[in-house]
Amino acid sequence: MRQLSALDAQFLHFESDTNVANVAGLSILDGPLGRDELVALVEERAHLVEPLRRRLVTVPFGLDHPYWAEADDIDFDYHVRELALPAPGDDRQLGEQVARLHARRLDRRRPLWEMYLVHGLEGGRTAIYTKIHHAAIDGMYGAGALAALMDLTAVPEPLAVGQSHAPHQDRAPETAEMLLRTAGRLVANPAHLLRFLAEAMPRLDEIPVISLLPGAGPVSRATRWLTRKLGGGVEVPELPRLTVPRTPFNAPVSAHRRFAFAELSLDEVKQIKKTFGVTVNDVVMTLAATAVRRWLVDHDALPDEPLVAGVPFSLRTAGGADAPGNQVTLMITPLDTRIEDPAERLRAVHESMSLIKERFALAPARWLRHLSESMPAALTGLADRAAFGLVAQTSPPINLMVSNVPGPQIPLYICGRRLLAQYPVSVVTDASGGLNITAFSYNGRVAVGIVSCRVLVPDVWNIAGYLSEALEELKALPPPGDRSEQPS
Repeated sequence: MRQLSALDAQFLHFESDTNVANVAGLSILDGPLGRDELVALVEERAHLVEPLRRRLVTVPFGLDHPYWAEADDIDFDYHVRELALPAPGDDRQLGEQVARLHARRLDRRRPLWEMYLVHGLEGGRTAIYTKIHHAAIDGMYGAGALAALMDLTAVPEPLAVGQSHAPHQDRAPETAEMLLRTAGRLVANPAHLLRFLAEAMPRLDEIPVISLLPGAGPVSRATRWLTRKLGGGVEVPELPRLTVPRTPFNAPVSAHRRFAFAELSLDEVKQIKKTFGVTVNDVVMTLAATAVRRWLVDHDALPDEPLVAGVPFSLRTAGGADAPGNQVTLMITPLDTRIEDPAERLRAVHESMSLIKERFALAPARWLRHLSESMPAALTGLADRAAFGLVAQTSPPINLMVSNVPGPQIPLYICGRRLLAQYPVSVVTDASGGLNITAFSYNGRVAVGIVSCRVLVPDVWNIAGYLSEALEELKALPPPGDRSEQPS
């Protein structure tokens, strides 16, 4: 029996008809695949992926966060489904189908996942779209969870010794036991609040919305200075004050989604990294900035200020890498779409990302977790929904989410079929903006999944195309030492 953390539970609480917390992966396979084979694989390996076999158990009257308990009987016929695209089965048709599936909420009476086998793709390919509720996984754990269904060779590998046994039956807690635990948590809430304040005060300048309040910067600097003087803190670099500009994709999201995807050469990204002395992540962030800039220019909506991007940072350690749930925090960084010169844009992204990475490395931010824990569970759902509604109507905390997740650089197989590409499918909300760009590297390629609100960003495939153009633009740049010799 494991209780959801306060952060996990938030992904349940903010859900509505329009804000849906599904995270997913779109696997493209070489060749056809039958549903019976896929069901057999999932049934055989479900015990290796905890979220596939757990169901929610709620506390009476919502007085505390729910628990995960072992599902008595998983109906794989329900969870694993199949459909076919009409001819010609191109990428845009696949994107439309994924968008429809991604917008649907999961049934909370069952384990919170669904899998769709998609036939009819061009070139004899097959797709598998797998979605899991964000309350059960974050991006890093999700990538590892999907890997449990994959093999290193075309011949499926036998399970290792100790992996083939049935999982321990984790019983659902009795009502009296849940209420007793709830009482203990209520007693602990003031301590969690103090812990949040202790964590948050030195970090007011990096918390969305709060960082914009008058005095947030001076208070956080003074608190850090006092903490260092008392011998309990480290000096971290200052963050700029970021004002979130209005864009067409910062408004309440609809119940409908768009999904587009693009694939880029990891070798070409690494060559740009080497030429300009930056990181792979800097290049990916710059590609996202360039694509979004071009979309904003198309719509005559380029702000005079830099965009503000939310960048998830993992709090996982080597020892806790296999733990489910959410172990992430959110850092904010400027995404300077104002800059016309691509080399200058790359340099600006590099400087901004270096700053927040240095700050995170010196003192990992856990304010998001502590804030979630500081509020009584019975009030959290109401507060989350109210907060989402408020920011959607007033000032957004960020403009968009941009994320880059490293993956395996070797070919993988599902049911003997080679995995050609693995695209991430993430979340858009009122608070995070109607546009999400997530990249996942696999076997020498960078697969980028772009999710948007259909009303706010209907032409999301344009952004996918701009990513490829942005890569070509960076490849064509002369090395930094040669730029002064180029004609103006």
